[in-house]
Amino acid sequence: MTRRTPRLSRLRRAAPEGRAGRPPETRGARPRRRGTQPKVVALGGGMGLSASLAALRRITGDLTAVVTVADDGGSSGRLRDELGVLPPGDLRKALAALCGDDDWGQTWARVIQHRFQSQGDLHEHAVGNLLIVALWEQLGDHVLALDLVGRLLGAHGRVLPMSAVPLELEALVRGHDPERPDEIGTVRGQATVALTPGDVQSVHLLPNDPPAVPEAVAAVLDADWVVLGPGSWFSSVIPHLLVPELLDALIETKARRVLSLNLAPQPGETEGFSPQRHLEVLGRHAPKLALDVVLADEAAVPDRDSLADAAQRFGAAVELAPVARPDGSPRHDPELLAAAYDRIFRMHGRIGPWR
Repeated sequence: MTRRTPRLSRLRRAAPEGRAGRPPETRGARPRRRGTQPKVVALGGGMGLSASLAALRRITGDLTAVVTVADDGGSSGRLRDELGVLPPGDLRKALAALCGDDDWGQTWARVIQHRFQSQGDLHEHAVGNLLIVALWEQLGDHVLALDLVGRLLGAHGRVLPMSAVPLELEALVRGHDPERPDEIGTVRGQATVALTPGDVQSVHLLPNDPPAVPEAVAAVLDADWVVLGPGSWFSSVIPHLLVPELLDALIETKARRVLSLNLAPQPGETEGFSPQRHLEVLGRHAPKLALDVVLADEAAVPDRDSLADAAQRFGAAVELAPVARPDGSPRHDPELLAAAYDRIFRMHGRIGPWR
């Protein structure tokens, strides 16, 4: 990733200001508007992070997504294997979620999410994945390339990878082999972990001490609010806690921290999990992490006292709100989730001048 064309090299020095903007000290981000709105960082991956971003962009224009880079399946896995690049899929999904609701935003969201259907090598590749990887190869800079895609889309926020190296997820799973239900074995690869039968005991990353993207660490340290989850618990949420510099930033930041729980257990990796068990496994992976608020859908919590006890171990209060889509599917409704976040920011935060 060292090739640069003269024209694209000039963009590094003189990229035009777009809706994504740029602050004085951090390339590609928007001018900081402290005093008018909360500065929010959301961490996760896949559809869970997309749901959170689609909600958060409705209540703040100062939004940064920090995205896991351990995906090894589908189009992302093929590009990763062939070119040695970061898996672009979750980054693409985050960018699409930050697109506006106007014709421009929705058109570009559909374009970058479009997958080719063919009998050849392009089958199931997403347009956005190819665009992101092409810019990485042209610019040799993950962050600048994602900022440029964000400007093209008119994204309402910034997207950053949590690490600049492709990561591999490895899990210890009890009963992965149904014929040996008490045996603990190793399962490798995010796509495999996400669907594994058995009981996931713990996960870790390879390499086991990956470097964090400096801009991601800076964003967490400078935030007013940090939102973790929802999403695939072991393969999208917990991996952020396994990057040492990022975990240190999450522990040290003066931001308030919100953990957003899933609407239902995920078949495979969290099947049978109660809401409080999600908290318990999070605590095992990051015992020093403190939280301020745990957000859950009121209909998804059968035992409120047990959830409150689990949250209290993190120093957190529990907020229950209707955040699911009214069709009964286990998906978050962007408007309802936005209303829940907005209430949390007003009621649990330092009542900020953005109100």
